[in-house]
Amino acid sequence: MKVSFRRRTRRPDHYPPGPLRDLAAAPAPPPATPVSQLELLALDLETTGLDPRTDHVLSLGWVPVVAGRVLLGEAREHRVRPPEGVDVGSSATIHRLTDDSLSGAPALPDVLPLLLGDLHGRVLLAHHVALEVDFVGAAAVTAYGARPPLTVVDTLALEHRLRADVNGEVHGSLRLDAARRAHGLPSYTAHHALTDAVAAAELLLAQVAELERRLGREALLRDLGPKRSG
Repeated sequence: MKVSFRRRTRRPDHYPPGPLRDLAAAPAPPPATPVSQLELLALDLETTGLDPRTDHVLSLGWVPVVAGRVLLGEAREHRVRPPEGVDVGSSATIHRLTDDSLSGAPALPDVLPLLLGDLHGRVLLAHHVALEVDFVGAAAVTAYGARPPLTVVDTLALEHRLRADVNGEVHGSLRLDAARRAHGLPSYTAHHALTDAVAAAELLLAQVAELERRLGREALLRDLGPKRSG
């Protein structure tokens, strides 16, 4: 099983002073790091839609995964109010976040440094991680003028690899809840940022156990198919 891994290529001074430079200065875990020694941060976002060019983040939930354990005591969830003149619209029917419930929340630029701080030295984990990367990247460009340097792992992509047949086809859904059921994990209420972050974290641990069974050895970061972003 061959996967690609790109190390950080930009020095910290490539980034403006502040959260992005601090994140770039944090050492990235080497690709040969055993998953049992790895630090990840599972993240989920609730948004007004799927396009970071026109849609907006409404809530963020994240939880660390350290040495094979989900650290619920360090989990964080933040609601954020959309920009002036933007309402949640029909997206409220999915995530149940209303304009009234978000009116007193902080703006995303106030919450973004907290997320970036918790990513120091950690791998970003999500189910369909491209969505989180795109929205966090867009927010960072607006706030700091650059995208954050990230190493990411996608539980959706990993699930596809684990379940694909010899022709590369997957039968059945790869959605988060369906993937959890495939590994014997319980169902959680969907479209709640922190709950979905915990769900992705638990799914990864189940996937790693299956991956190690197939490999016949301890799984390494490079076995998870990580990618670089930023």
